[in-house]
Amino acid sequence: MLWFAGASPQGTSRFSMTRVGFIGLGNMGAPIARRLVQAGLDPIVFDQSEAALQKLAEAGARTAASCAGVAAEADMIGVCVRDDADVEAAVLGVDGVLGAAKEGSLVALHSTILPTTVSRVAAAAAEGGVGVVDATVTGGAMGAEKGQLTYMVGGAAEDVERCRPVFEASAKTIIHTGALGSGATAKLCLSITTYLGFLAAFEATMLATKAGVAAPAFENVLRSAGVMTDNLAAFVRMRLVADERSEDEALQAMLRNFTDLAEKDLATALTLAREQGVALPGAGLCQQLMARVYGVKDENRR
Repeated sequence: MLWFAGASPQGTSRFSMTRVGFIGLGNMGAPIARRLVQAGLDPIVFDQSEAALQKLAEAGARTAASCAGVAAEADMIGVCVRDDADVEAAVLGVDGVLGAAKEGSLVALHSTILPTTVSRVAAAAAEGGVGVVDATVTGGAMGAEKGQLTYMVGGAAEDVERCRPVFEASAKTIIHTGALGSGATAKLCLSITTYLGFLAAFEATMLATKAGVAAPAFENVLRSAGVMTDNLAAFVRMRLVADERSEDEALQAMLRNFTDLAEKDLATALTLAREQGVALPGAGLCQQLMARVYGVKDENRR
């Protein structure tokens, strides 16, 4: 449980108890939820995967049988599912959050989705007196495990501040990006920067090594020039391993998952660009090249 401004049950504290819920226990959601447990927030969680639920139960979380089951017991509900359709199903669908959410509760959308989806969900939530923020995240599963995520949060300032103590369980940085929808926009634009960076680093390293410059030496060159981050360096090293272990099916499965997510995020960013009347030819080409960039063995996607 978490204490927020208000009166305690005994009337002796300036804080009141807020119950935390979390929906979506995938690659990012599971470590975020574990951090909530570790922070002593006693979250109630749900995922369609029984195995994922069982792992969080073993980590100390309480579990619900549906999204509505989470909302019935929580005042703040984090939603970390794959895409726009999944967000709408989790919040607006049968047994969704809004079917049981109490007036005054707050939903934080962590998924990489369109700002228009955020607006649609928020409008439906407002009818029942439920607030919404779009609180997208970056930093990967490892960042979530270490509590080193960056949160990009759009919404009313008071709602962002209400969420802040919960986000701090897994955050290094929390940035209020502006009005509702701005967190989703910031994440989509960050995705463009990230994946175009991966493409550039992959192609440059491929040329450098082919022409006789060792990969570690070239990494030092890029770092000295100020264009190589730790995240980019980790990607390049993984990419080199992908070439060396191209027959490793477990590795290929992981790379396909990364590729699917990259293609999905870039496709969503391109949809936003079309809505805004902005041409992004570089992002469009990058979206088509992600299987090659990640080293997936699939001739139809390379």
